[in-house]
Amino acid sequence: MTNIVGRVREAFRGDHRVDPDELIARLEGVQRFLRAVDGQVPDARLVAAHTVVERAGTRLALSGDHTVVALAGATGSGKSSLFNALARLELSPVGVRRPTTGVAHACVWGPLGGASRLLDWLGVLPRHRFVRESALDGDDESALHGLVLLDLPDFDSVQRTHRLEVDRLLGLVDLVVWVVDPQKYADRVIHTSYLREFHRHKDVTVVVLNQADRLPPAELPRVLDDLRRLLDADGLGGVPLLPTVAVDPAGMVGLRGALERTVAERQAALRRLAGDVDSVVAELEPLVGVEPPRTGPEDGSARELTRALAGAAGVPAVAEAVEGAYRHRAGGTTGWPLVRGWRRLRPDPLRRLHLPGGDADAPAESLVAATSVPDPTAAQRSALNLAIRAVADRSGADLPAPWPTAVTAAARSRLGDLPDALDRAVAGTDLGMGRRPAWWRVVGGLQWLVTVAALAGLGWLALGYALRALGLPSLEYPRVGEAPLPTVLLLGGLLAGLLVAALTRPVVRWAARRARQRAEQRLTSSVATVGEEYVLVPVRSVLTRYAQAREALRDAAGR
Repeated sequence: MTNIVGRVREAFRGDHRVDPDELIARLEGVQRFLRAVDGQVPDARLVAAHTVVERAGTRLALSGDHTVVALAGATGSGKSSLFNALARLELSPVGVRRPTTGVAHACVWGPLGGASRLLDWLGVLPRHRFVRESALDGDDESALHGLVLLDLPDFDSVQRTHRLEVDRLLGLVDLVVWVVDPQKYADRVIHTSYLREFHRHKDVTVVVLNQADRLPPAELPRVLDDLRRLLDADGLGGVPLLPTVAVDPAGMVGLRGALERTVAERQAALRRLAGDVDSVVAELEPLVGVEPPRTGPEDGSARELTRALAGAAGVPAVAEAVEGAYRHRAGGTTGWPLVRGWRRLRPDPLRRLHLPGGDADAPAESLVAATSVPDPTAAQRSALNLAIRAVADRSGADLPAPWPTAVTAAARSRLGDLPDALDRAVAGTDLGMGRRPAWWRVVGGLQWLVTVAALAGLGWLALGYALRALGLPSLEYPRVGEAPLPTVLLLGGLLAGLLVAALTRPVVRWAARRARQRAEQRLTSSVATVGEEYVLVPVRSVLTRYAQAREALRDAAGR
């Protein structure tokens, strides 16, 4: 579209009721709309918009010096006679058989060279093109210089190809002159299938009652009034309605004057395209509604999605494993050294799940290829599907069709990738289990200290027993009060170890719960990121495109 801006401005300069710059801005609005809805709206609903954009670009780029006017009518209405009378030549065949005009004929006032590309685009064959060269000689035809007049096939032809050709050309010409006759001016086909469809192109529509000489002078005003009533019912109130008589030059004055004014204004092409844009905008408006769009999913539905993702990712199981691993490792460090070996025979809960932190000696940031977190249950998968549907339903609740369907499709577009993404998110989350707390070392050192004391007391007592058994002089034990020191060391060490373990156990349980909560928060944050990327971002993308489409269509409407 941008490559024709210069040509349009050059071709349509001056003070016009239809501003070419405004028209181009509206067409660009339609283009932006089409880009925004691409892939979101069925192509069948966008055919007319694509056609108008392409047709407008081509028409404005071809010629701004020519005005294409088509004579359209039913068999026997006399449009070919009007065509010949306007050209003042016998160019189009006239007759009463059906069909009379099988192909479009064209007459160009002025040199044919400037209109050749335009006629090629219209599809008028070279052998059906005629030129009024005398328009350049200063005679009375000069007022029509730049007119390209088409005589179309009969729209009620028994030949389907003729009707298709009429429909094609009616979508391309700048102005349409509908030719009716006194006998068939009220025919339902022309009103329901054609005139009524042109209600948005009133500025480029003219209706002529041809063969007006067949009516008695007193009947002509009554017929014109009745025809005007029908046109008003078709939405064409205010369009020019002219009586014509092809065989009498005086009966052509009104129509020739209307064509001369149209050619002089050089506005017909712009008016026609503006009407086309109006029609397209009216057709597209139901796609964007009247209410401002949402900016994204509601917080409540996003939280529900995160909870469902956490369940599907096995966050509760992993958090429970973190708590168990904390207690297992704390017991292995702070427990009585003489029974720590028994703990090592029990597997570490995190190591069983192949999660980071499963190996206490491995760095916390080390990643694993895949975890052994249990697969989600049927209930968890169902909850996830319901949460995704809730996000889509609430995000697209106020949008017109087919946007809710597009939002739902976007929300589910990466559903197949979610299991692997959740597993990677869990595997990549630092669970806070890579380091041993300092107080573990303090308690562990204390346990070793009392254990060494107990072992020293035991060894001391064993040495004294051995000396007595061998008949050697017995050892004299230092005493603490009445109790020998070795006995105090042995019993005191055992009791102190049990006491430290008893006092440490509730602290370990409390710290394990804290570790579980911390891991659960980190895991929930990780799966929320997955939900953002795989569900919420696609949904927001559709909502953004809806907002862009709504704004673009507002610009296309010229508001």
